[in-house]
Amino acid sequence: MAETEMVMVFCYDVSDARARRRVSAVLEDRAVRVQDSVFEARLTPRHAHALFQAAAGELGTGDSLRLYAVTATGMRVSRAAGGAPLPEDHDFYLF
Repeated sequence: MAETEMVMVFCYDVSDARARRRVSAVLEDRAVRVQDSVFEARLTPRHAHALFQAAAGELGTGDSLRLYAVTATGMRVSRAAGGAPLPEDHDFYLF
C-alpha cells in the first residue's frame, strides 16, 4: 500500500552561517523555501523522515530543526498571504 503524501513543514534555527547554508541546501533539493528558515513540501512520511535526517546531520550544538505534518483537514483551514502558495494536492504536467 502506497503512503499518502502530506504537506510537511521544515523549520530550523541554525546559528553558524556555513551550517545554515548546508541545512538549507539539503532542504532545497526536495522542498520550497517559504520564509528564510521555513520550507514546505508534499512528501510521504517516509520521505519526510529521510529528508529530516539528512538536514539534521548538518546541525551543530544548540541548533534546532523541526518537522510538522499538515493533514488534509489542516490544509483546508491553512492560509498564506504573499510568498509561495501552499502546496496543492495534485500533480503538475509540463508540456
